[in-house]
Amino acid sequence: MSVARWGQRDLDWLEQIFQKLALNFTWWVNRKDREGRNVFEGGFLGMDNIGVFDRSAPLPTGGYLEQADGTAWMGLYCLNMLEIVSELAMEKPAFADMGLKFTEHFLWIASAMIQPGEEQGMWDETDGFFYDVLRLPDGSSQPLKIRSLVGLLPFCAAGVFEGHIFKKYPKMAQRLDWFLEARPELVAAIHDLRKLGCGGRRLGAILNEAKLRRVLAKLLDEAEFLSPYGIRSLSRFHADNPYVFWAGNQEFRVGYLPAESDTRMFGGNSNWRGPIWMPLNVLIIRALIHYTPITATTSWWNAPPARATS
Repeated sequence: MSVARWGQRDLDWLEQIFQKLALNFTWWVNRKDREGRNVFEGGFLGMDNIGVFDRSAPLPTGGYLEQADGTAWMGLYCLNMLEIVSELAMEKPAFADMGLKFTEHFLWIASAMIQPGEEQGMWDETDGFFYDVLRLPDGSSQPLKIRSLVGLLPFCAAGVFEGHIFKKYPKMAQRLDWFLEARPELVAAIHDLRKLGCGGRRLGAILNEAKLRRVLAKLLDEAEFLSPYGIRSLSRFHADNPYVFWAGNQEFRVGYLPAESDTRMFGGNSNWRGPIWMPLNVLIIRALIHYTPITATTSWWNAPPARATS
């Protein structure tokens, strides 16, 4: 914004907000990652009745939820912080190490969301979609298979980075390579940040190409999320196939309700059970801009990305 208005960057302002955002980031890491596994709960994130339970209250089953949207927000948070650091470090070398910190934290979060193997992760390979995971007191777990914006937010956690910071600090690239060579499992199921695109650009993203195409198949399906006016908060699939969960003798249900609600939950509206929300549609468009070279070409990340302008 300062470049457009005054013709120069305001790095002092950027450094100021970075310090405050770093404090907020640390609070989330310390307070909302229950087991220190890089998966987050988040509680009330604003999307109040999007799930089958009131996510701000104790669960009727006991246990807790690992939230795909809360975890994806933290992944996107890392990428946003990395964008800020990339600007600051060009003039202030002390910030270069912070770039590696947020890069590594993003990779831990992205890998934890996929979590291949025996442990239940948020990615469902059968459905090709992300879901919240219910962890029960007996140690068992199950995905809550509701197709909603909860499962689209991991798609939104994407960012394109110019290669200038690695040219200025070549040891950063070396340390990143060393970090990933020692932990190949981190990039086994996500996009590999080491892959270079046009102009030495790098893409930070939770979804690799195969997973991206599967999520896009639902995002762009008129019977699912795509409507004439934008992306729905809940898939239209649930109009004829409501999600039902039983806890003891109590039924919990999520159905597609684009207007008036049939439940008094959160004041009797259906805010997140079908209606279209402009801010999250903007995030989806932003992600599509970053992913454009992937969907528009046959090879992975081999063309200059379309760039949004402010």
